[in-house]
Amino acid sequence: MAIERLKKIDPSKVALVIIDMQNDFVIEGAPVECGEPGRATIPVIQKMKQWAYSKNVPVIYTQECHRADLSDFGMEAEHEPPHTLEGTPGIEIINELKPTKDDYLVRKRRYSAFFQTDFDMLLRGLGKQVLVFCGVCTNICVYGSALDGLQMGYHSVILSDAVAGTSVKFHDLFLEHMEFLVGDVIDSKSFIDLYETL
Repeated sequence: MAIERLKKIDPSKVALVIIDMQNDFVIEGAPVECGEPGRATIPVIQKMKQWAYSKNVPVIYTQECHRADLSDFGMEAEHEPPHTLEGTPGIEIINELKPTKDDYLVRKRRYSAFFQTDFDMLLRGLGKQVLVFCGVCTNICVYGSALDGLQMGYHSVILSDAVAGTSVKFHDLFLEHMEFLVGDVIDSKSFIDLYETL
């Protein structure tokens, strides 16, 4: 079923969305670290960025941001340690994936890229409806953004080898759940190969 849906994609409507590839999620010892699986996504996402540039597909980054006094953490503070605080190195996109001047950046206070941000406005302005997700964490911000995308009428595509969860268990469970309910799950090579046939 997923492949049949994906074959219907209009290639001119695709955007590559890189979720929260920030120091506080990716580097060793980070407060909400995705471990080696998180770091293993880096070359895959680099490859996807180059592919996107070659196809004139816009690259959109999200960056989780919190005030240093924790006043905007809300219930998140009950579940996670402080992270991605403004004015700290942890908030920065990792060196290997720094956005270029041609990339877009959406800053967010919550898990979903859509919640009280200009992400939807940006996508509509660019004329994009198919969101190809990379990044971290599979079971938190990737899931929250893909789910909101579905509910707002976007086609969410999750690249299985370009996302990582807070654990391998949660990564696998949430990929299975997203395939069931939220969008289409496919590895990066298969997506690129399929895109060439559209």
